[in-house]
Amino acid sequence: MHILIAPNAFKNSLSAAAAAEAIGRGLQRSRPDCSWECFPVGDGGDGTAALLIERLGGAMVSAEVHDPLKRKIRATFGLIPPGNTAVIELADASGLRRLRPDEFDPLRATTLGTGELIRCALDGGAGRILLAVGGSATVDGGAGILQALGTRFRDAQGVDLTNLPEDLVHLESLDLSGLDPRVLRCELTVLCDVENPLLGEHGAVRVFGPQKGASDPMVKKLELALSKFSDAVLHHTGKDITSVRHGGAAGGVAAGLQGVLNAKLVRGIDCFLDLAGFEAALLKADLVITGEGRLDEQTLEGKGPVGVAVRARQKKIPVIALAGSIAPEAIPALGRYFDQLLPISDGSVALEIVLRQTASNLERAAVELGKRLQAE
Repeated sequence: MHILIAPNAFKNSLSAAAAAEAIGRGLQRSRPDCSWECFPVGDGGDGTAALLIERLGGAMVSAEVHDPLKRKIRATFGLIPPGNTAVIELADASGLRRLRPDEFDPLRATTLGTGELIRCALDGGAGRILLAVGGSATVDGGAGILQALGTRFRDAQGVDLTNLPEDLVHLESLDLSGLDPRVLRCELTVLCDVENPLLGEHGAVRVFGPQKGASDPMVKKLELALSKFSDAVLHHTGKDITSVRHGGAAGGVAAGLQGVLNAKLVRGIDCFLDLAGFEAALLKADLVITGEGRLDEQTLEGKGPVGVAVRARQKKIPVIALAGSIAPEAIPALGRYFDQLLPISDGSVALEIVLRQTASNLERAAVELGKRLQAE
């Protein structure tokens, strides 16, 4: 038996690569007679760019940029051979991992640093940019990125708004005259890990704002801010970005970049699997093991495990999913994609302890799975 181990990251606990290694250790202990390949995957979420850069043999480039609260930091991006494709991880400059929990502040947090990375990539001659947008600390609609690339945001008196995204509630117009022309000539693809729109009940603010520290009053203010932003984009470009599929990714970055920069929004896992050569690895597999921290309704909306499962099932290869937890209400729908759903903990242990034990729990679950496979 040849097993393809293709997990997503286990959020707040293990990278996809570390998760794959833990599963491999468990199989080694229980099924030394089988072979396996670790093929960690990314769906546009935090860590996707690093996986792509490593798999495609890219070179890392470091640059001084600003973090979500405008403090100077060093961040990196990758250049993929032959050198004209840049792979950028939004979270590296503008992610929650750049902040302590007591610093979460989506009224102030900006994607400015990611825009600076894009500008650096353009300076390096990039003609194609892949932007993975998961893990952001921001709900700014990509205003910070656009600001770094030369867009100016003005109020009714024509005064520049600089305290973004909070000041977007006063936005009346965009000045695109200073926008870096290179970014419009560039092929910009945004790898998205959610399908939510920019605005509304299922939009960027109401669904993801609280995860980034937004209180109820902040949610109302940010919804107004992004509504004003979408109105300005419609006025200047003729594009309605309010309900674009994937538009709510990264606090609306996807919608903003599509509206102003003509970015192409794609399901991140499909783009990743195509670029990384997943189909070739799948041809050798008799079984696929995937997983992520929690399998729930959001898993069904473009997350890594479902993307992996769809490809495997097309080739009639069975798929087993491991997860830290599984939402009971999602099990019937998940069952359409996975042959087995296996939680790696029993749910009786406190979350902070479970997160610390993810590697050992994954390894133990893989041992048990290997023994069961051997008995079949």
